[in-house]
Amino acid sequence: MGNLLSSLPKTIHASLALAIILFLGLFFADGDIVFDYAFWSWLTRFIHIIVAIMWIGLLWYFNFVQIPNMPKIPDEQKPAIGKVIAPSALFYFRWSALLTVISGLILATLEGYVHDAMLLSFNSGILKNTAIGIGMWLGIIMAFNVWFVIWPNQKRALGMVECDPELKAKSARTAMLFSRTNTLLSLPMLLCMVAAQHLLSI
Repeated sequence: MGNLLSSLPKTIHASLALAIILFLGLFFADGDIVFDYAFWSWLTRFIHIIVAIMWIGLLWYFNFVQIPNMPKIPDEQKPAIGKVIAPSALFYFRWSALLTVISGLILATLEGYVHDAMLLSFNSGILKNTAIGIGMWLGIIMAFNVWFVIWPNQKRALGMVECDPELKAKSARTAMLFSRTNTLLSLPMLLCMVAAQHLLSI
């Protein structure tokens, strides 16, 4: 067990194997093995939740842990954050954001409400679709911020892209402000996603 848990890849593989066993056992508990709409919908929802947890978890890590504590770190130790930890975290951060949006849109398509939700159900008046639609739009805005504002500015701020000191400082502040914007939007987005599961579809 110690050998398993001392390796992150082995731990993740074991966790994935257990999840697959439970998934198949629960889904096919009645004995009917059918890869139908319900199967793909359930699988997509699971993937959507996993990548969303990673995305928002890293967003909150940046805003609750890294950014507030950077001024407390001695200057000689800061390169370890900027050159090692932050780039790795940003890799998982931006790709989990993209996968959250993609899996969410696929799920909405499978469930048949993607068009109505994107229009905030102005035509149908279905409150559930309005809630999920607001959540989807907030998620899309947040993912846009990640890829087209935060990531480009972080590359300059972390020295991954060469620039003058003034632009580097400006980029760091811009990345921080848009990361804070995403933090501001994260709770309303999550509220809408959860609320949609408890609202009537009529």
